[in-house]
Amino acid sequence: MGSTYRAAVIGLGRIASTFDDEQGPWSVWRGPHAHTPSYLAAGVPVVAGADPHDGQRAAYRQKWGIESLYADYREMLERERPDILSICTTAKPRARILLDAVEIGASRGLKAIWAEKPMALSLEEADRMIAACRAAGIVLAIGCARSWKASYNRMRELIEVGELGDVLQVIGLGQCGLSHNGSHLLATVNYLAGAQAEWVFGHITSDEAAASDDDPQGNGYIQYANGVQGFVRTMPCGAADWDIEVIGTKGRLRSLNNGEQVEFWKLVPSGLEGRGLEPAQHIFPLPTSTENANVRCVRDLTVCIETGKEPNCSGEDGRHALEIALALRESHRRGGTRVALPLADRSLHIRSLETLHGDEPAIVRRARAAAAS
Repeated sequence: MGSTYRAAVIGLGRIASTFDDEQGPWSVWRGPHAHTPSYLAAGVPVVAGADPHDGQRAAYRQKWGIESLYADYREMLERERPDILSICTTAKPRARILLDAVEIGASRGLKAIWAEKPMALSLEEADRMIAACRAAGIVLAIGCARSWKASYNRMRELIEVGELGDVLQVIGLGQCGLSHNGSHLLATVNYLAGAQAEWVFGHITSDEAAASDDDPQGNGYIQYANGVQGFVRTMPCGAADWDIEVIGTKGRLRSLNNGEQVEFWKLVPSGLEGRGLEPAQHIFPLPTSTENANVRCVRDLTVCIETGKEPNCSGEDGRHALEIALALRESHRRGGTRVALPLADRSLHIRSLETLHGDEPAIVRRARAAAAS
């Protein structure tokens, strides 16, 4: 039975179309991961796409056989009236596109928007995006994909049923820019901490990097409203790259290699007459679903449309990741002082890493570099 929903995509490049083509047979990125094949795997047809670059539209048409392609996304939204919209551009134009999409789509049946990360460059943009979707009754999900990855979902389930006791700390390690892939890291740490951050301390790689609005690497300490502490490292992580650990009073979870393996430890009686406790490794209960995170995201979006559920990574969650990134940088700028959230200055922004190469699509840049080599 086919889906009752129809999807459209704005920005027909790497994350919309070709990401899975880059992965080798042993990649942790088991497909589909790009938006278009994720919709198709979830049974949601993609009926149209928009991109201002002729070459990207031509390549997309050839790859997916979708004929309704537009240079102007506004025209596409007016004519095609999709139920679900993916915005797969860089962060630079994302807020403007989303606000246009809500204005056009609210009266044309648009029900949900799946926007790539980071959701915006500034908190002011993020605020407007969330407010517009709320006012129009449109579900907004931000593509911090680990929020839908089955292994992290199972980790959160174990936390929620008390297998770890009270959570003490969540640690996230992953080399990245604080805004670009830092969105993934921060959203995952927030997801497992289960609360909003109240304040942070941050350290950026240098004073010069902290003074710039370009996407920096850094480390940070996060205090959550429920008493959980967090620590993130986006500077080089060596052999611990993309490891996430949750430490509780009764147990511990540690995901390795981007969530591909999870260790589960619990305190058990030990010693003579069982008078002490020691950690013993337990079998991590594997999730029942092996579907890719972005296919699960599409399925979650349909549930959100039908039930009013919030997405695993909502607009508010995407904004919170951006706000923590900005607060970590602000902490360094202010001499390493504690910075409270929410930030009063909503004009603060980070030029996310993928925007620093200009407006030329990554596919075009890579093809030119390959031809020159």
